[in-house]
Amino acid sequence: MPVRSTVRFTALFTLTALASTSLAACSSGSGSDPDTVKVSFKQSTDNSIKVMDTYLDDIKKQFEKANPGKKVELVPIKAPDSEYYTKLQQMLRSPKTAPDLVYEDTFLINSDITSGYLKPLDDYLAEWKDWDQFIDTAKAAAKGEDGKTYGVPDGTDTRGLWFSKDVFAKAGLPADWQPKTWDEVLDAARTIKEKVPGVTPLNVYTGKPAGEMATMQGFEMLLYGTGTGDGDSDPLYDKGSKKWITAGQGFENSLSFVETVYKEKLGPEVSDALDPNFSTKIRGELLPQGKLGIALDGSWLPQDWLEGSGHEWPEWSKELGLAAMPTQNGQAPGRVSMSGGWTWSIPDKAGNPDLAFEFIKTMQTKANAQKWYIANSGISVREDVANDPAYVDAQPGIKFFTDLVADTHYRPAYPAYPKVSVAIQEAMEGVTTGDKSVQEAARGYDEALKEATDNQVVSK
Repeated sequence: MPVRSTVRFTALFTLTALASTSLAACSSGSGSDPDTVKVSFKQSTDNSIKVMDTYLDDIKKQFEKANPGKKVELVPIKAPDSEYYTKLQQMLRSPKTAPDLVYEDTFLINSDITSGYLKPLDDYLAEWKDWDQFIDTAKAAAKGEDGKTYGVPDGTDTRGLWFSKDVFAKAGLPADWQPKTWDEVLDAARTIKEKVPGVTPLNVYTGKPAGEMATMQGFEMLLYGTGTGDGDSDPLYDKGSKKWITAGQGFENSLSFVETVYKEKLGPEVSDALDPNFSTKIRGELLPQGKLGIALDGSWLPQDWLEGSGHEWPEWSKELGLAAMPTQNGQAPGRVSMSGGWTWSIPDKAGNPDLAFEFIKTMQTKANAQKWYIANSGISVREDVANDPAYVDAQPGIKFFTDLVADTHYRPAYPAYPKVSVAIQEAMEGVTTGDKSVQEAARGYDEALKEATDNQVVSK
């Protein structure tokens, strides 16, 4: 999942919810029942979306049937992403509150690894034959700087351009639209603005209220398309020097794209763009009602439109088209995507780590993994599932987004990344509102980057 978070990858936490979660967690950790595995996960704040709850209830039944005398206690944390991370870290600090198994966003897993909250899983993984089926990029997303693995990924996501076929028809744009450059994306948005009044031409998430959606679905989908296409260089982090890269030409070009979207009024109203709940409106209203021409967004959107979701839209696959986000000038490989995802990890202070890994193995049989990817509109990180026609044909769009994995990028998931991400959001917000020029926003980013990384920066 995403950042949707990712994820999907997404979208308030009340004192009551905090209290109930704390109470639910109090019996976890040391001294807990050796025959009970306690599983903590992020529960959607949208009561109509129970994909994870339904899936885990099924795994719980399977596990208890296959392991007589063993029990599973599900410990949901109902909160938006940022509050989920905070609550989870509070729980991980003490053996009295630590569950046996937790759902970790790859966005923050290295922070928890560095804090000593998670247990390395290498000894378990060495004896688990299914681990060989996981693709290397997904495995890397769960690795610490010490080279050890701290989580088992349960899928990934990719990002691209969703577009309304009805809006495109009214604008005289092709139904098989596949832009080759950024300029072609902007030109399509300009055409929609001119010919289809009352419709938002293009959405690019931006600013601090959107959080990681702005960074990953928005800015990084641009920035990672500004390079030479050699695939070896990361525009945010220099692995050779182990330093973060200051704003260069690609960074400024990406900010210029965002500035153009909002300066030319090709995007939503700034007040809408800076509404933290705007992504819910996009999925629940604007796209289904044909009021948005192009959305730069993630592979998980259909999760909101499936039967039983509360936002059913069975016609979506006929009414929406899909296109890869192009690189800036069409340079190789011609398209760009970003990937995130979540992992199942065992807290360092878990009372029943062995039982927890047995639960992971139950979740991650080929059949159960495939069931989860399909239910969650996720992208397989297992080769055996990705090659299964039943997975490929399960839902429109799965093949398109799975194919993007070949050209996808993962964020530099080092401990400073969350602060770097906020610095990016601030730079985006400055050019979105018009309060800063591109150059001023880039300089502001450089200053914030130095502070976020203890001055571990390099110019390239």
